Amino acid sequence: MSKLQEQLQKVREGFHPTFWVANGMELFERLAFYGQKIVMSLYLRDRLGFTESESGQLSGIFGGMIYLLPIVGGTLADKWGFRNAFSIAFTILALGYFLVGSVGMTAFQGLYGDTSQYWLLVAFLFFTAIGGSFIKPAVLGTVAVTSKPETKSLGYAIYYWLVNIGAAIGPTIAYFVRDSFGMEFVYAVSSVSCLAMLIVNLLMYKEVKSEMTEITESLGKKIANLFLVLGNLKFMVLLLLYSLYWVMFWQEFIVLPYYIIDFIDPHAPYEIIQSWSAAGAIILLQIPVNYLTKHIHTRTAILVGFGVSSLCWLIIGLYPSIPTIVAGIVAFALGEIMQAPRYYEYISEIAPPGQQGLFQGYAFLPIAIALFAGDPLGGWMYESLKTTPNPEMIFFALFGVGAVATVLMAIYNVVVGRQESKQMAS
Repeated sequence: MSKLQEQLQKVREGFHPTFWVANGMELFERLAFYGQKIVMSLYLRDRLGFTESESGQLSGIFGGMIYLLPIVGGTLADKWGFRNAFSIAFTILALGYFLVGSVGMTAFQGLYGDTSQYWLLVAFLFFTAIGGSFIKPAVLGTVAVTSKPETKSLGYAIYYWLVNIGAAIGPTIAYFVRDSFGMEFVYAVSSVSCLAMLIVNLLMYKEVKSEMTEITESLGKKIANLFLVLGNLKFMVLLLLYSLYWVMFWQEFIVLPYYIIDFIDPHAPYEIIQSWSAAGAIILLQIPVNYLTKHIHTRTAILVGFGVSSLCWLIIGLYPSIPTIVAGIVAFALGEIMQAPRYYEYISEIAPPGQQGLFQGYAFLPIAIALFAGDPLGGWMYESLKTTPNPEMIFFALFGVGAVATVLMAIYNVVVGRQESKQMAS
């Protein structure tokens, strides 16, 4: 039997059918999330009349809660079962996305009356984020219990692949919906996508019990663990450095749509430009880049990834145009491919014995921090620079964020390397 046949047989026989149901639902959930995320900044500004700063605040609240609440959502998903967690998640997401879009729909303008749109959206976005908080714990938990030991690594690779497929398709659909009907109806598409997955979950998802005995932690234990993690200085510094990295990334959804529409081409398909440059590069380059960099030291790979991703904003800033934006986004994706897998590997290396799972549970914290801080920052920076003679200076400012993150990561590597050398010598 050839290696290809062996791999195909592993794919056919190595997973419970529920594995494919869960990952299929995750694809459509990511389609819904990235579809609305790519239009959100312009929807809030151009359709609802918020300033860039206000739009950044609202976007940051939603995105930050999506990545912060899974700490709680994971505990509840374990307690209630993944099928019930999916049902709750898709019900809330379907309703939440529709409510966010309804604020911009003519048919609902009389319903909300004189209610402050800002606080109305804060409520709707927070509500939607509660639904989103159950998705990742339920999907990743399903992958864990529906994969055989020898196919678990492949299972997570399939999960990551499908996430990026959704991240490419969602914004593509968003462009055609936005162009034909209006940005508010992109949220209707996200709502329908989640409603469809609710039906799929109810009809096709079968709960699978793990063969391993697992201990479900209480919420109180989760809070106690947070303080345990906060006490690990090396880990906390790493998380803060990664927060700077993700601040850069999320500007692809804040600064770039504004700049493309305002200064390059108001009719440009910015959704397709971003999604296929980023997700497309990851889909095509993930395996070969991982193969070429697998022998590089973990911390070195992370440092190089930071540096390469930072070049995104320098490339764009030197000559802002559609081709350089594509090249810059591909550069960022290349750096992400270099560092992302090694990030999780490094966390497992620095976590104290018996606490690997605990530390991995906080691996998404930098993304939440970056969304809470980075989206408002991006909106404020763009609002401040868009009327100046050189609005492209915002790209050099973002390059500066990346350069600082890279330099600090280099210092981190030197300090940690010396500590490790002393420990080995003693």
